[in-house]
Amino acid sequence: MIPWLQIDTAPVPGADVELRLMRRGTEFSMMLGQTELMNSRLSGSEEALATLACRRIEGVKRPHLLIGGLGMGFTLRAALAMLGSEARIMVAELVPAVIAWARGPMADVFGESLDDPRASIRQADVIEVIQSHPSAFDAILLDVDNGPEGLIRRANDALYNLKGLRAIRRALRPGGVLAVWSSGPNSSFSRRLRDAGFDVNEVGVRATAKRSGAHHVIWFATKPEGAR
Repeated sequence: MIPWLQIDTAPVPGADVELRLMRRGTEFSMMLGQTELMNSRLSGSEEALATLACRRIEGVKRPHLLIGGLGMGFTLRAALAMLGSEARIMVAELVPAVIAWARGPMADVFGESLDDPRASIRQADVIEVIQSHPSAFDAILLDVDNGPEGLIRRANDALYNLKGLRAIRRALRPGGVLAVWSSGPNSSFSRRLRDAGFDVNEVGVRATAKRSGAHHVIWFATKPEGAR
């Protein structure tokens, strides 16, 4: 068996952990300590995050999306495949090295997605982008943690607590959708979404496009039409 090789490491701002990029042949893995965050062979649920969210806003003529976390680009590529030429997608990535890996050792994984004129990659904290863009987005897709309790850094709790969810709601246009990926269910998070004024739908997905592998969860929280 081909051994895993460590390609690079990077600190995560605000967290006492190190992000590691691993490679085995043509397969890549992104690790946080001993925990695998993502693998280039397992993209099904991340792609579903974008595909199902885009279907919920398919009536919008010029959709503007915010994706929290670049990762291995699964969500970005799936959104680009779903949306037309007038769509705009902003990706907020906190760790500069992740953007460098996308254009360096993982360039083949990303293909032409980073050069698509509909996409812009911003090295920024998605929390700050949300707070500075009121009523700007038709969809906000979050895949920055393993879920609302599996925080990579404690500051990310500001995305999932009631105050943070209300800030996200303000950043969405009426009818806009918040989509949150998680490695598993969380009933208290579902309640917080409703308390923040969202209509909530929880969907189970599988880790691979072939509907096999681990069970994951995506919350789709919609800001009601006419809401401020």
